[in-house]
Amino acid sequence: MLKGIGEQGKLTPELETLVRAADTKARLEDLYLPYKPKRRTRGQIARDAGLEPLAQTLYSDPAQQPEAAAAAYVNAEAGVPDVAAALEGARWILVEQWAEDAELLGTLRDLLWQKAEWRSTVVPGKEDEGVRFSDYFAASEPMAKAPSHRALALLRGRNEGVLRLGVVLPDEGLPAGTPAEPERRIAARVGVEDRRRPADAWLRETVRWTWKFKLAIHLELEAEQRIREAAEAEAIQVFGRNLRDLLLAAPAGPRVTMGLDPGIRTGVKVAVVDATGRLLDTATVFPHEPRNDREGALRTLAALCARHRVSLIAIGNGTASRETDALVGALLSQYPEAGLTKVMVSEAGASVYSASPLASQEFPTVDVSLRGAISIARRLQDPLAELVRIEPKAIGVGQYQYDVSQVQLARTLNAVVEDCVNAVGADVNTASAPLLTRISGLSESLVRNIVAHRDAHGPFRTRQALLEVPRIGERTFQQAAGFLRIMQGDNPLDASAVHPEAYPVVERMAARAGVAPRELIGRADTLKALRPAEFVDAQFGEPTERDILRELEKPGRDPRPEFRTAVFRDGVHALSDLVPGMPLEGVVTNVANFGAFVDIGVHQDGLVHVSQLADRFVKDPHDVVKAGQIVTVTVLEVDLKRHCVSLTMKRQAVIERQPREAGARPSAPGGGPRRDRHERPAPPSRPATSMAAAFARVKPTP
Repeated sequence: MLKGIGEQGKLTPELETLVRAADTKARLEDLYLPYKPKRRTRGQIARDAGLEPLAQTLYSDPAQQPEAAAAAYVNAEAGVPDVAAALEGARWILVEQWAEDAELLGTLRDLLWQKAEWRSTVVPGKEDEGVRFSDYFAASEPMAKAPSHRALALLRGRNEGVLRLGVVLPDEGLPAGTPAEPERRIAARVGVEDRRRPADAWLRETVRWTWKFKLAIHLELEAEQRIREAAEAEAIQVFGRNLRDLLLAAPAGPRVTMGLDPGIRTGVKVAVVDATGRLLDTATVFPHEPRNDREGALRTLAALCARHRVSLIAIGNGTASRETDALVGALLSQYPEAGLTKVMVSEAGASVYSASPLASQEFPTVDVSLRGAISIARRLQDPLAELVRIEPKAIGVGQYQYDVSQVQLARTLNAVVEDCVNAVGADVNTASAPLLTRISGLSESLVRNIVAHRDAHGPFRTRQALLEVPRIGERTFQQAAGFLRIMQGDNPLDASAVHPEAYPVVERMAARAGVAPRELIGRADTLKALRPAEFVDAQFGEPTERDILRELEKPGRDPRPEFRTAVFRDGVHALSDLVPGMPLEGVVTNVANFGAFVDIGVHQDGLVHVSQLADRFVKDPHDVVKAGQIVTVTVLEVDLKRHCVSLTMKRQAVIERQPREAGARPSAPGGGPRRDRHERPAPPSRPATSMAAAFARVKPTP
């Protein structure tokens, strides 16, 4: 900027001081505007026609009669055929001159941001087509306070041709004909006053043109861009927080699991995986229309459960999920001794995984339609290990994710995935390649080398053995070793988050306690007697020493919560089954700035508005709920036309809608005693008999 202005011979010491002191990009652009190379404007054309003296004469001496002064500048050959053309050209010269005043631009920008409203109206004839935007058919929002979700909704409505948006400064109740506040500020800045002089009216109109045709459009677009950028940044942050909660959801653990990918005409796809996620069996059953082979489906499912000693049944929450849930419920009621547990699982992204090159590589002989069931089963066992196989954007836990910068979204979500994987760690002997790729310091090529090495030489016995893998040097080892685990290895510290560089510290701690390093692990009483400050050295400070002691107390601790399941209410399968005041249990599927969406088992997530999340004021919904959390809600309203369900988590609302006898405990959804908030659920009971005995009377489907 300074170089460009200097080349024009217009750089003064005062201007250079202002440019160097500019603290925002907008301020810099305002200062540079008068000197910025421009395409040929109306003002420039007027200058070339020799009208600048006329403009400056009328501006500096309003006592002149505009028409009389302009008559001397009429020149058809120069493109000024008459007095009106001369006055219009002179006006454009002043308009552009005033519009390039940096101080004026800053003042009007602040005025618009602080006082203007963003108003939306429906495009005539689009009322039915854009019914989902009906809340914005006649709405206004202060620009400075527009929440990100509403801003993105307004922009999407306009992009789809349903809404019209405009920026309006509220009417201050001034008499008719009084200039708007921006015009008054422009007039004050450039020194235009209405003193009844001949050119005063012409100058006032020039002020109006400066605002209406030059500055208003520019500043409105700038304000809209500011709103969009802030809204996108917040939406990406919301997506990242939801993704983090989903990735760090409680794992069911290494248990034999059956995954069901519900479908109606195409049938319910079934896959059984073992405790490590290895595929054991597949099938397709048709319990729903048009075949309605419910009994055959039950026999097939029962036979698979008996054959593979299934412990968990994961049901995808897509089409026909509630009907499939009812089918599994019948299976559980017929064979209660089997101790099966059914869980509704989000299937977001399962179809993306099914058709991915990774799925083709993992299951080349398995039909694409069955790979989704495999993913559903494995994401119940370990959500993190399975979801890293899927493009983060395809998981779909954001607000208006397709309306934001996809590059920035991808960058943020990939960082979240990497953080989550490193927080939990990975067993280098069992982790998949996609999971290992997210470990800090490991590239795809290095991961291929690690997998090839363990396939050729067997499981790694120590972390130090990773240095035998081609292309893993000391630097890579230093970055990655602390996040990689060696379970049942030669050194118990390799199964913890303690980095190999800190092993000498552990040895000093063990020596101080008078035990072997192996005996120090898990000994809370011994570890609490040690003082972190005593082990500080040039490499590790006291905070690191405290972290080491905490890790030794609970080595390899998983930061994820304990696994538990939601219980959907029996008899509730569709929106029409819902009644205001009905208590339900559900799973939070998504958290936005305006509230939380909860899966209550009716194919349509209900919304708990931020004002209904708690009996207290809630500013950020993430302070109360997170994706994957099991919550108890009460139905407030059902809108069948718009397919919307309004829910509440307010305790007072539950009490008002569920009167009961004094001293009685509230019921859980679907009946039964309700657990206290901090009461842990009892683990599912397992029979003493074998699964084969439990299903002895089942006749397998031929």
